Amino acid sequence: MSHQSAPAVGETDLPNLDFQGTTPYEDYVQADVLTHLQHLRSDDPGEMVFLVTTQVMELWFTVIVHEWETASAALRGDDIPGALVALRRSCWELESLNASWKPIAHLTPAQFNAYRSALGEGSGFQSAMYRRVEFLLGEKSASMLVPHRGAPRVHAELEKALAEPSLYDEALRLLHRRGLAVPAAVLDRDPAARHEHHPELEAVWAEVYRGDQESELVRLGEGLTEVGELVWRWRNDHLVATRRAMGSKVGTGGSAGVAWLEKRARKNVFPELWTARSHV
Repeated sequence: MSHQSAPAVGETDLPNLDFQGTTPYEDYVQADVLTHLQHLRSDDPGEMVFLVTTQVMELWFTVIVHEWETASAALRGDDIPGALVALRRSCWELESLNASWKPIAHLTPAQFNAYRSALGEGSGFQSAMYRRVEFLLGEKSASMLVPHRGAPRVHAELEKALAEPSLYDEALRLLHRRGLAVPAAVLDRDPAARHEHHPELEAVWAEVYRGDQESELVRLGEGLTEVGELVWRWRNDHLVATRRAMGSKVGTGGSAGVAWLEKRARKNVFPELWTARSHV
C-alpha cells in the first residue's frame, strides 16, 4: 500500500519548476547576461542607475532601428499600411526611450561629478546604434564612422547604413512613384549625404495635405511627423538633463556638451513636413 503524501494545498496549481539546466525564460531573454553587464568604475551608488539607464537606451535604439528598417522596406514595396504599423510601434518605443531620462534627469552637478570621471572619454555621440538611428532619419555624416574604425563589425554595419537610403528617402521615393513632383535633385541625391531642407518638397507635402485627409499619403505624413516630434522631444530631454547635470562645461569625450545639444535640438526631423504646414 502506498504511503505517498498528498500534495500540499496550493501546490497542484504551481507551474513546472524543475528544468534541466537553465530555464526556458533564461534561454530566450538571456537575463543572466543582461544583469551582469554592469561593471562599475566608481564607488558612488548613483553610477549604477546611470549605467543601467544608458544600457536600456541602447536596447531601445536597437528596437527603433529595427522598426524603421522594417518601415523602409515596406515603403520600398509600396506597402504604406505595413510601414505605418512599424512607425506606430516605433512611436510607442520612442515614448519609452524618452521616459528613460527620468531616473537621471534631475542629477545635480555634484551628483554627476561623483562618477563622471568613470566615463573617461566616453560620450553618447560615440553610440553606434544611436548613429544608425540618426542615419535612418537622414542625418548622414561619414565622419561619424571614424570613432568605430577599431571595431570592424560595427564599422561595416555603419558604413552600410550610411550608403543606404534613409527612412525619409524611401518616403519621398514613394511620393514620386505616386505621381507627385518630388525634385530630381532630391531623388538623385547621394544617399550617404545629409538631407538638407528643399523648398520644392514643401509644395509636394502641401499638395498631399490639401487632399483627402483619410488617404494613405496623409496618414504616412502624419506617421512620420509623429516620429519627428518624439525625436525632437528626445533631443530636448537630453539637452535639459545635460544642462542640469553639468551646465555649459565641455562634454564627455571632448564634445561641446550643451552647445552641441542645443544645435541638435533646433533641427527638425523631416523638415519639409513641418514647413509645408504653413502653405496648406
